[in-house]
Amino acid sequence: MPKVSVIIPTYKRAHYLKETLKNVHEQTFSNFEVIVVDDGTPGDENRQVCSTFPAVIYKKIENTRGPAIPRNEGVKLSKGEYIAFIDDDDLWAADKLERQVKVLDENPDFGLTHCCCKVIDSKGCETGKIVGRLRNPMRKHGYVFDDMIGNFTVMMITPLIRRELFDCLGGFNQTINQRIVVAEDVEFFTRLAFITKFYYIDEPLAYYRIHSNNISNSNFGYVYLPLEIFGLVKRYRDERSLSSKRFRSIRKKLLFYQIEQITDSKSAKVSKINIKKICPLYWTMPKVMISMIRRMQTAKQKR
Repeated sequence: MPKVSVIIPTYKRAHYLKETLKNVHEQTFSNFEVIVVDDGTPGDENRQVCSTFPAVIYKKIENTRGPAIPRNEGVKLSKGEYIAFIDDDDLWAADKLERQVKVLDENPDFGLTHCCCKVIDSKGCETGKIVGRLRNPMRKHGYVFDDMIGNFTVMMITPLIRRELFDCLGGFNQTINQRIVVAEDVEFFTRLAFITKFYYIDEPLAYYRIHSNNISNSNFGYVYLPLEIFGLVKRYRDERSLSSKRFRSIRKKLLFYQIEQITDSKSAKVSKINIKKICPLYWTMPKVMISMIRRMQTAKQKR
């Protein structure tokens, strides 16, 4: 039985996939399996790439236009105690798995360990930027549910997750609003943060590649994310697993999070509707109103 299952969703990036597979196989930790789920790429190039690496499980599915189903399919095929995800265009530091396995082995009360990322360009050169790091790193460590909403998410290529918790949550939400398919990971990690502690390593143990074909480049879908998260939070309140006081505090954060999505007239229109759904009496909250007005004015100036 492998200790770790590495899940790689892929679509039309054979040249990057080969580099990512080579990188994973150079890990200092060796007790892992690799599962590549091809989201309907035309042709057979991805299968051929995978066949050149030892013990890579390859599965091709019909195109789903998003990573949620490929990731879930990969986990279904996996056998590892821990689950790691890496996209087909990203890379890891050589000791990433070794260090994270040690963390989870030695800290059974933590369900996930994660870190920040160095940013690389299309050719793999470091840009000097680091993403996924806060000024106060301890806000990403421990029980982070309340701090996480509207402030940060887990960088998808960094976590190592206990399999039983992934299975407990039912994996990534495959019925999530298709308009926010780019943020299905945020919704998943928000649910996970509600039931377990996160162990944060304040070092960049992964490399996030920026290029013209990043799925996150189509980021208008994020304007719908605060309302989606609000539905999740509201459900926790209705199930009495979240106090009314915490609910009100988180709802206010989500209002500001929604306001942050206003960048132009289109996003302003959607955000105004969502704000009203999150809190019908938002207009009674002076700080929310001031922030909203300022954001609307800035968006108008950019037209």
